[in-house]
Amino acid sequence: MAAAGGESSQIVSDELFQNFYTEVKQIEKRDSVLTSKQQIERLLRPGASYFNLNPFEVLQIDPDATDDELKKRFRALSILVHPDKNQDDQDRAQKAFEAVDKAYKLLLDPEQKKRALDVIHAGKEYIEHMVKEKRKQLKKEGKSLDVEEDDPEVFKQAVYKQTMKLFAELEIKRKEREAKEMHERKRAREEEIEAAEKAKREREWQKNFEETRDGRVDSWRNFQAKGKSKEKKNRSFLKPPKVKMEQRE
Repeated sequence: MAAAGGESSQIVSDELFQNFYTEVKQIEKRDSVLTSKQQIERLLRPGASYFNLNPFEVLQIDPDATDDELKKRFRALSILVHPDKNQDDQDRAQKAFEAVDKAYKLLLDPEQKKRALDVIHAGKEYIEHMVKEKRKQLKKEGKSLDVEEDDPEVFKQAVYKQTMKLFAELEIKRKEREAKEMHERKRAREEEIEAAEKAKREREWQKNFEETRDGRVDSWRNFQAKGKSKEKKNRSFLKPPKVKMEQRE
């Protein structure tokens, strides 16, 4: 049952991705500049938290675009989804605007941009490798070497899907690493507090020990003095009687 549930979840996930991809690409073909409502809808669709991990897809710009093209695209898209331009849907517009702004700032950082490009290239290389393996198997079986990925649109979709998965996997690992680091910081802090409390208790004990030292010494001296006095008194009571010497006739 568990396996069936997992397969069902995967099918739902794939269907969601397929619908999203198809609808977005259809809209892109229909109009190179989407309307404000369409852009907000695209950026906030179910699963957007993972779809939007690819900054190039968020901005709908080619990974090879120049910095100038990136800046122009950001300006155009940010205007479309800006809350001021969408008074009837300001809350959703604000979220869409934040997604666009985040993607743009990420691509302005050379290191972050390189990481995003590495993921995209890895996705493409993976699909190319899979196509190569498919052809090997077809050749081994004596069948036609034609594969569905020969269609540029199918190949592009496969790369898009694989890239999405890679971005999602990296995000999951990042969250796990962040949670682990947070747990370790919390544990270190608890140990630090515990050590500080222990040191405080030891200082208080030492202080109390020093403050009561004279009293303990005096008590001990009094105890010893009483003991000696009692011993002396006991000795006086226990003196043996004098024995008289008998006289001989």
